[in-house]
Amino acid sequence: MTETKATLRRMKDLPSTHLLGTGTPMCAGCGGLGALHEIYDILGEKTVFVNAAGCMTLLSVYPFTPFRGSWLYTAMASAPAGAQGIRDALDILRESGRLAPEEDLEVVVLTGDGAAYGMGLSATSGAMERDLNFIYICYDNEGYGNTGQQYSGATPHAAKTATSKGAHGFAGYKKDLFSIWAAHRPAYVATVIFSEPLDLARKIETAKNLQGPRMIIALAPCPPGWDYDPKESVEIGKLAVKTGVWPLKEYIDGKVVHNKAPRERLPVEEYLKKQGRFAHLFTPERDEALLAQLQAKVDAYWDGIEL
Repeated sequence: MTETKATLRRMKDLPSTHLLGTGTPMCAGCGGLGALHEIYDILGEKTVFVNAAGCMTLLSVYPFTPFRGSWLYTAMASAPAGAQGIRDALDILRESGRLAPEEDLEVVVLTGDGAAYGMGLSATSGAMERDLNFIYICYDNEGYGNTGQQYSGATPHAAKTATSKGAHGFAGYKKDLFSIWAAHRPAYVATVIFSEPLDLARKIETAKNLQGPRMIIALAPCPPGWDYDPKESVEIGKLAVKTGVWPLKEYIDGKVVHNKAPRERLPVEEYLKKQGRFAHLFTPERDEALLAQLQAKVDAYWDGIEL
């Protein structure tokens, strides 16, 4: 108990630009946490994070959070509704003169893919339809990571999860959340990954300087959920981009632009074979048919776009 109190005191005394202190109960090598570090460095403390139930709510150890600004916890499906209430309250305070413009806060929703792709999708759709002025960040670890990596709407085809343990892994396919969000015609949608920090930083700066719904999807390599050594997180993130599995792109001014198209893509299996969730594709025998199917899906995506 004494050690926990000392850790909390250290967290409280961290400089305002630092997001996390030593001892926060997060997994080593978490790609979502890596992205959040970089995002918070740009957004800073003049923010209120509306954090839906998920992995990142473990950052909070009552009565402290590592965010130097404000933080609100919500149920998994309710973060966009919470953001609406906060944004409305801030606007009312500004209009009544009780909140100076320089004291206004950026409202930021933070969810995992379980909420973004599934349980909270309708609430997010409603928020975009109302043109809510907020930033939405989804850390996408392709499963319900906080409860044991059950499959979600973001789980890729053939990945093994706690609820898809058959010989061929998950039988479904990952939703195209980028296109679903872009179909609402918000101010901005972008994909990012922590292993491409310059691309990530530029996109967060872009979102920060816009108004309206601004939507960010960060692929979040997950050592326990994807079954790999935490030290491989950055390499796996880079391979997601180099193989074309995770296109870095943005929707702005009604157009989709790809920001880093791999001119000579690596084979998809270079990404897959580093993750235990795809081990059944390689041992005890190579599943040539399924590997070819996964490669063909990525090839078809890149063949179908104009660069």
